[in-house]
Amino acid sequence: MRAIVEARTGIEVKAVISNRPDAAGLAWAAERGIATRIVDHREFASREAFDERLALEIERLRPDFVLLAGFMRILTQGFVERFPRRMLNIHPSLLPAFPGLDTHRRALAAGVKLHGATVHFVTPALDDGPIVAQAAVPVLASDTEQSLAERVLAVEHRIYPQVVRWLAEDRIEFTGRDVVQVRRCGVSSDWIVAPRNPE
Repeated sequence: MRAIVEARTGIEVKAVISNRPDAAGLAWAAERGIATRIVDHREFASREAFDERLALEIERLRPDFVLLAGFMRILTQGFVERFPRRMLNIHPSLLPAFPGLDTHRRALAAGVKLHGATVHFVTPALDDGPIVAQAAVPVLASDTEQSLAERVLAVEHRIYPQVVRWLAEDRIEFTGRDVVQVRRCGVSSDWIVAPRNPE
């Protein structure tokens, strides 16, 4: 969230909403004059009830897009379908590899040579929506979960703001049900952003 705000992507951030009252991002946003909201999931009897309240808070703001950043809850199908092709998420793996949790541990255990991050549109299936951009980092022989996570986070902070900038510039288009392309100089092309090898 902070990386998106600081990148000055051309979008107006209407509010930061969290399900955790102690989330550090709430104070950070408030200090910068960004509206904040808390919808604590522990106050609701069911996932559906929480999602309904969260959706109402979002809809009051009438946003063009909903950007998930560090939001670690699985959203119900009913919630996701209220924001079709308008909700983005970032995931710490090169999807479709390693959806869900513990991505860095699983990548190391699998022995992959590349790992990374994916920005994708949210659909009801977990980490399965159309991919907008990915960034890859090499997996080094000396890597631990922490060292790999740090390098992946660095590229997350680059590609998510870039995708948001493309949204602001109306450059993202769906060319099929699950295919996303980014227009560049009037020509559609797929984008993969990769950093230089840190070694």
